[in-house]
Amino acid sequence: MSAASASTPIRVVICDDQELVRTGFATIINAHPDLAVVGEAADGEEAVRVTRRERPDVVVMDIRMPLLDGIEATRRIAGPQVSDAARVLVVTTFSLDALVYDALRAGASGFLLKDARAAELTAAIRSVAAGDSLIAPAVTRSLIGRFGERLRPSAENAAIFDALTAREREVLQLIAEGLSNAEIAAQLVISHETVKTYVSRIVSKLDVRDRVQAVVLAHKTGFAVWS
Repeated sequence: MSAASASTPIRVVICDDQELVRTGFATIINAHPDLAVVGEAADGEEAVRVTRRERPDVVVMDIRMPLLDGIEATRRIAGPQVSDAARVLVVTTFSLDALVYDALRAGASGFLLKDARAAELTAAIRSVAAGDSLIAPAVTRSLIGRFGERLRPSAENAAIFDALTAREREVLQLIAEGLSNAEIAAQLVISHETVKTYVSRIVSKLDVRDRVQAVVLAHKTGFAVWS
């Protein structure tokens, strides 16, 4: 499902079993002229139906929902076997962090904590719609603690990063700090497409699946440190 054009609002579907959360998210999102809520769902099965019907640019997905959880719903609308897959922004709390790794594998494009500020929610939606992967730094911290050993247990030093060029190392450090591709492009004064190329090269050289695994590996080995 393609992102909206400059003249068309980014179309969003909100999936959460709590009506208050859906209403709050919708109020925040609809307050921006470049964003529009086109559907809501209170459970995972409804999330799949609404997403397939509305074909949104971004699905804001809770993890724990009745009938079908957010992980399976994400797999059905954004998984590797899905043609014209949706872009999913998962919302989570510290108590749900143990499920984030599974959501990653299911095809989620981004993660945000439910206590994030309104501006962070709208910025995350825009980043995911633009094709970026985005993960809240606090969620990354939990991933490092819980799942870092699954990536490369023997890589406990920074030698693995020697294959990266100076610019690639700079980009990886910014990714590890939680910056989106657009923010990195602005900071380094390069194009968005150039950032995407760097990210692709970093993922390939580090032999990881995606940018999130690259970030976890960078922190686990000490290449990147929290500011």
